[in-house]
Amino acid sequence: MSAAEATRLDHGDNAGGLETLRQGIKVSPELARGWWITGLLALTMTAGRIVVPIAVQQTIDKGLSGPGGPDMSFVAWMCAVCAAGILVTAFASYLTTVRLAVNSESGLATMRIKAFRHVHDLPVLTQSTERRGALVSRVTSDVDTVSQFLQFGGFIFLVSIGQMLLATVVMFVYSWQLALVVLICFIPLFASLKSLQRLMSSAYGVVRAKVGEMLSAIAEPVVGAQVVRAYAIERRTQQRIDASIEDYRKTATRAQAITGITFSIGGLAAGLANAGVLTAGVLLGVDGKATLGEILAFMFLVALFSDPVQIATQVLTDAQSAFAGWRRVLGVIATPADVVDPGADGVTQARGPITVEFADVNFAYPEGELVLRDVNVRLEPHQRVAVVGETGSGKTTFAKLLTRLMDPTSGAVLLDGADARTIAFSSLRERVVMVPQDGYLFDSSLADNVRFGRPEVTDAELLAAFESLGLTDWLESLPDGLNSPVGQRGESLSAGERQLVALVRANIADPDLLVLDEATSAVDPGTEVRVNAALERLMTGRTSVTIAHRLSTAEAADEVLVFDEGRVVERGPHAELVRLGGVYSRLHSSWIAQRSAG
Repeated sequence: MSAAEATRLDHGDNAGGLETLRQGIKVSPELARGWWITGLLALTMTAGRIVVPIAVQQTIDKGLSGPGGPDMSFVAWMCAVCAAGILVTAFASYLTTVRLAVNSESGLATMRIKAFRHVHDLPVLTQSTERRGALVSRVTSDVDTVSQFLQFGGFIFLVSIGQMLLATVVMFVYSWQLALVVLICFIPLFASLKSLQRLMSSAYGVVRAKVGEMLSAIAEPVVGAQVVRAYAIERRTQQRIDASIEDYRKTATRAQAITGITFSIGGLAAGLANAGVLTAGVLLGVDGKATLGEILAFMFLVALFSDPVQIATQVLTDAQSAFAGWRRVLGVIATPADVVDPGADGVTQARGPITVEFADVNFAYPEGELVLRDVNVRLEPHQRVAVVGETGSGKTTFAKLLTRLMDPTSGAVLLDGADARTIAFSSLRERVVMVPQDGYLFDSSLADNVRFGRPEVTDAELLAAFESLGLTDWLESLPDGLNSPVGQRGESLSAGERQLVALVRANIADPDLLVLDEATSAVDPGTEVRVNAALERLMTGRTSVTIAHRLSTAEAADEVLVFDEGRVVERGPHAELVRLGGVYSRLHSSWIAQRSAG
């Protein structure tokens, strides 16, 4: 699917329900599995319903009003036929429902898996700019909406369409005049349906988007509850949530108003059809062109035709909400990934000392100016490199390119001479590991978090990893050792302790290149000593690149890269750069002055 198709689906434009269905089946082929069997069962079910009015007509005209008087055996036979039709309808209904449920759940499970997996492949910029609640809603509540429609709305729609078609055929068999009366009464509904469907599609597209915004507005204060309380912004936060809920209420009410128009036109058409058939039927009966049984059967048939029409209009309404959600999910899956795993075709590199080279690298965010310009850097094996610069100078972008969280706009990042874009993720992630400034922890035990990237690691190996970083005493101070729960986002631990866990996790990964986003910048002085000691052991024997917020890190590095406005303006050892009196010297002097003032 192209980027244009992804955008079109994402915004829920009127590409049409059939196009959405086609794309949905392409993503989840299970939805169409054995479709002809399901259709045949639905047809059998509707045929069973048509049996009743035919049996009523036959009972009245032949069983009760026959030339030889009432024929009770014929009446009993017709009753048996009705009972058989009801049983067939019920059994076919059960099988149809089960098949739709199995197929829809299987297909939507595939869609959920693909959507969740693709979320991790989305461009970093998309993940950063998309509100988390809105993104999550696409692969949760939007998929649930589709599920409900396919299992219930889809079932009702199949039955309604089949019932309408069969009822129309039987009506024409009985009386083409009365059949035309019914169809003429429904012309206004059929004529307006396309325009109303377009309006509903647009309205429910907005509704699904507002659901995502509402979930974001509710979820963010829950995650950031401490900040909300610390700054006493409960009232402002509640106002923001209330406003989001009100926006959703308004859009949902607007969409339901359009639905009401559709349903009202359907009800009006049904009423006119009943009145028309009764009037025309009496006239035909007076002229001897219709029997009493035929007129009564026709009244049943009108109900079998008009009820599904009204139900189908309601189902179409539900379909607009479901298809709007479906388009949003398909939009996520279809969004092109900016960093693609070459997979089996990718290069697999041997482990060992690593050489890194940035060759004529430029980088710009979409529709933005270059934030990295003409970067040409070579990092030798076992070298400790510090990256410094003012905020916005390009340090973080450099680290993201180095770890292939993003790809350069032009130029190449080479690892042992191979373009990082050609290296299989399985190999790249073994060799290159990044420890962020705030190591994210999952709501599980300490052991589970440490072995997250390597679940096969034993407890004995975990203990050895803690020991190799000099953290055995800290581990033993925890109430349950390796089994200690860390809480959501690691909230049971301090910021410094979370950083220690992140370092042990990196130690378990045993990378050839370690990228650090200043591991000590957010920890207390007491923990900083422990973290620095662990870092020293972790960096020994491997290449390391540290985004340095504190220039004490740069002082201990083998080489310092100084970024300014997206360029590497200086590089070399700390002492040499200080002597030069350039950008680094000024940054270092400013840092010394701030530390002295503090």
